[in-house]
Amino acid sequence: MPMGLHTPVDENSATFSGGQSQRIRIAGALIREPRIIFLDEPTSWLDTKSQSRTMRAIEESTSTRLVIAHRLSTIRGANRIYVLQAGRVVQTGRFEELAAEEGLFRELIERQQA
Repeated sequence: MPMGLHTPVDENSATFSGGQSQRIRIAGALIREPRIIFLDEPTSWLDTKSQSRTMRAIEESTSTRLVIAHRLSTIRGANRIYVLQAGRVVQTGRFEELAAEEGLFRELIERQQA
């Protein structure tokens, strides 16, 4: 890294891959130990192994987390999930509860398993 720990990390950086910059940005956010952390598609650039390690670190954080995700494995451990459709909440509950009931969440699970 040309500037060591001061090397800028962004999505357009030629220094890091998309997955590397995503992991670095998440680590930087977690190390500050914020009360609330907002994560928008936190594992979108990560392979399965990196996603698992990253989500473990996020889940071990004491921060309140608001996670926006399309990859449902990212939110499996969430205390509460809000399913949105056309900007409205259509379902709410824990992963297992939502997977067991008929609705959009189960449809999303079925699509991702196909």
